[in-house]
Formats: sequence, structure tokens, C-alpha cells
Amino acid sequence: MNAIELLKHDHEVVKKLLGELSETTERAVKKRPELLRRIELELAQHTSIEEEIFYPALKQVGEKDDAKMYFEAKEEHRTVDALVLPDLKKTRPDSIEFAGRVKVLKELLEHHIEEEEQEMFPRAAELLDHPTLDRLGAAMQQMKKDIKTHWEKSAA
Repeated sequence: MNAIELLKHDHEVVKKLLGELSETTERAVKKRPELLRRIELELAQHTSIEEEIFYPALKQVGEKDDAKMYFEAKEEHRTVDALVLPDLKKTRPDSIEFAGRVKVLKELLEHHIEEEEQEMFPRAAELLDHPTLDRLGAAMQQMKKDIKTHWEKSAA
């Protein structure tokens, strides 16, 4: 799977999990934290492979506008990782606030995904050749596995 295909696949997984989470009610006191934990792992893997592998590769071959796109995407990650997700994790799953915060998370991520898929990924496909995208994809898959292994060990 090349880098762009891998990232698009990740987007589909996250959108599916967010959809499931947003459809839960206050009665889903066990399901909500479980889904949130799965989303958190997916986001940890995804943002890491983007920020450490994909974005730098694109920024290196890109121009000024590509660098702007890079910094905007990183800032959107920071907003989710540092503000929205920590607040959501502290919110009681049986509360109305939980649903509101899930909606904000979902909207932020859907906006981010849309920008990447409509602007960044087509630009990457222009600037990076197939062997490079394949090489990046392989490195990204390995990094995802490493993060998941570490994540599971720290949860045990």
C-alpha cells in the first residue's frame, strides 16, 4: 500500500469509528470509552506517520504553498491532540457534554480529512513518484505497527 492509499484507509477507519461514537447515547457507558480508546490509538498512529514521514517528504520537495499546508495540518493535529481529545477523555461518558465534544472532534477531523484528500494528497501524487510513495508507505506501515505494539504494552 503506498503512502496515500494508507492514509486514505486510515481516514476511512477513523470516520467509521467517529460515526459509531457519535451515534451512541448516554447509556453507552462502556461502549463510548472503548470507541474513544480505539479512536485515540488510530489518531496516535496516523498523526505520527503523517508528521514524521509523510509531511516532511512532501515539504522537502514542495514549494511555499506546500509548506503552508504542512504547518496548517500540523496545527490541526495539535488542536485535536492537545485540546479536544484530552477534554473528551475527561468527560463522563454518560453526560450530554460528551456528545457535544464528540461532535466537535468529528467536525474537526472531517474538515482535516477533506483538506488532505482534496489538496494535500493530489499535490503529493504530483510531486512524489510511485517508488517514493511505495517506500514511504512501507515505512509508515512499520511505524504504525511499532506504535500499536508500544500502545498495547503500556495499556497492559
